[in-house]
Amino acid sequence: MIQLTKLNGHQVVVNSDLIEFIEETPDTVITLTTNDKLVVKERMADIVSKVVCYRRLLAGLVKEEIGQRLASA
Repeated sequence: MIQLTKLNGHQVVVNSDLIEFIEETPDTVITLTTNDKLVVKERMADIVSKVVCYRRLLAGLVKEEIGQRLASA
């Protein structure tokens, strides 16, 4: 799961396994496999980095405290 910020400033946690694709239009729009859309403040590259960091954490490739610091950056 990754933490993101909606345009209204509210924090949300998203199951990264449900992300189908991400667009910058110029707002960042995430389309989930459920066909729900989420508009967030983070840029596409930042979201991809958070997903990669989270998956590395799950795979045991990074320690949890390091993963949390990277995911919140």
